[in-house]
Amino acid sequence: MREIGHCCDCLECGKVVRLQPAGAGADKSEAGAFSLLNSRAALLLSGGALFVLALLLRLFHPPVALPFLGLEEALFLLSFGLAGAGTIWKALLGMGRGSLFNENALMSLAAAGAIAIGEYPEAAALMVFFNLGELLEESAVQRSRRSIAVLMESKPDYANLVLGDGGTEKVPPEELKPGDEIIVRPGEKIPLDGVVISGTSSVNNAALTGEAAPLGVEPGATVLAGAVNGPGLLRVRVSKPFSESSLAQVYRLVLESAERKAPAERFITSFARYYTPAVIAGALLLALLPPLLIPGAAFRTWLYRALVLLVISCPCALVISIPLGYLCGIAGASRRGILVKGAGYLDALRKVKVAAFDKTGTITEGVFEVKQVVPAPGGEAQELLAWAAHAEAYSSHPLARSIREAYPGALRREEVASCQELEGMGVKATVRGKTVLVGSLRLLQREGVRGLPPAAAKEAVYVAVEGEYAGFLVVGDRLRLDAAPAVQRLKSLGVRRVVLLTGDHDAAAQEAAREAGFDAAHASLFPGDKVAHLEELGKEAAFYGGRLAYVGDGINDAPALSRADIGIAMGGAGSDAAIEAADVVIMDDQLLKVAAAMRISLSTRRIVLQNIALALGVKALVLVAGALGAVSIWGALFADVGTALLAIANATRLLRPEKQEEALSTVNMVP
Repeated sequence: MREIGHCCDCLECGKVVRLQPAGAGADKSEAGAFSLLNSRAALLLSGGALFVLALLLRLFHPPVALPFLGLEEALFLLSFGLAGAGTIWKALLGMGRGSLFNENALMSLAAAGAIAIGEYPEAAALMVFFNLGELLEESAVQRSRRSIAVLMESKPDYANLVLGDGGTEKVPPEELKPGDEIIVRPGEKIPLDGVVISGTSSVNNAALTGEAAPLGVEPGATVLAGAVNGPGLLRVRVSKPFSESSLAQVYRLVLESAERKAPAERFITSFARYYTPAVIAGALLLALLPPLLIPGAAFRTWLYRALVLLVISCPCALVISIPLGYLCGIAGASRRGILVKGAGYLDALRKVKVAAFDKTGTITEGVFEVKQVVPAPGGEAQELLAWAAHAEAYSSHPLARSIREAYPGALRREEVASCQELEGMGVKATVRGKTVLVGSLRLLQREGVRGLPPAAAKEAVYVAVEGEYAGFLVVGDRLRLDAAPAVQRLKSLGVRRVVLLTGDHDAAAQEAAREAGFDAAHASLFPGDKVAHLEELGKEAAFYGGRLAYVGDGINDAPALSRADIGIAMGGAGSDAAIEAADVVIMDDQLLKVAAAMRISLSTRRIVLQNIALALGVKALVLVAGALGAVSIWGALFADVGTALLAIANATRLLRPEKQEEALSTVNMVP
């Protein structure tokens, strides 16, 4: 697993914040980070205390002379050394790496200049307040990192492996393989993805989906690693090794997302490389040219103004708050079960103008239901459904389950004397002493059934009793309850066209599109056909000046997810191939979260632009005022540190729950 390196990947800022996978390595990394912060805080506290003491002596005590300078000056210098040791050391390290122009170098030069002209209080203040701002900034960065790292706190420490003699043994989850059986006791975390063999309970998937509502499970249900078991005892058969579990995928995706930059971040990185040396050159010119060109101009005065220029020009607010804004956006989205694989994708979500959706398993539940019962002339719908339900009494096929659920009466399985599965065609059963066929039209034709009609529909299940055609049932996939609201929400956010692409037949596609409010539907598509349609939709999105998004869940959706500008996969029901190919993963399959991801993208972008405007605006004002002598080093310092802290506080708003709720609930707000 890769680490996350420098906060802005440019070596400009000198800050390093690392995040490792959970376990011993992560514990050491976190302990090291806190140890470093604590040692810096101790030095800063000592330097700050001496700074305050020196100020009090200067204000309320007569001067105390030492061999070379006054006591207050000595305390200011000692304060400068303690508080600024880290800054000076990082400036020297930057020079050793060839990075001569960063904020540490700017502050070190400014402080050295202040000492050179005898402004000891200002030199000490520079280091005390600059490092206080740095410490608060790093604390904010670590807070956002911990918002992501909390995902791996859901990693169980052990699994209860079922042994051959019926006993259990606690083993690390990483040692288990598919097919192993485990026991999950009440209150324990489920260690690996698997299928419930026995037991009923409820599980909390909040660590994976952001939703704390318990989900009922019974034999046959799928459970995910990281979920917390409720009151029941579960026996689970492992379906995936831990490295491929849902929890491991979530963590890997979020870690990798923090390494991918948004355009604004790349701009700031490039900007800083030219901005900082330009500032130093400008400060040199400001210090040297006026005394040479203006009669009576004092070198000390213009050197002081140059030092003010160095202080206010520190790019800290930009190089920290902007990457932090995107990181907070990604972390806030992950809290809601929306995994964005990079800041660039988060930024691109706000530009979606055309969205395409897969049908089965994406806008539908993947659960079949009987939509229509059509008996043969002279027959009764209730009787037709009874014959079909009893014939399917022992079948495990999803269609059979939907027919049984549609039958309103109680199944009398004792009336079923025999049942034969005919693979790919249906079932042949003996019910109440009569032969009943339930399945495809081809099955009934093969069995020589009399009175067959022309093909009714692709989704029709035909029924025959004693060689006579009895009617057919229309069985279809059930549309998700949130499909129509999700489409409406996307359109309210400025998406110009929402299109359905499916391999299903045209009648089913058009019906689903009509119910959900899609603008168009294209049916009977193979994976290559979907990609071809996306090529055309991509041109349409470009015409509108935006991006194309595709939402899918299956292996056959992987090419389309890769082709779209932004691929969005359903993480709960989605295949591994779809999740890997996607740029955004909705962990709990809630379609409304596609629009929520766009809202989070819009909020993130708005906050990043606010931070850029704040940082550059304040710097421009103070630069002009400083060059004219209207601002002291003190004023420049407070303007710089204050701007950085305001920008950071603004960015961390994206971590607030109410910000995420706004993204999920807002329907009619169009950017």
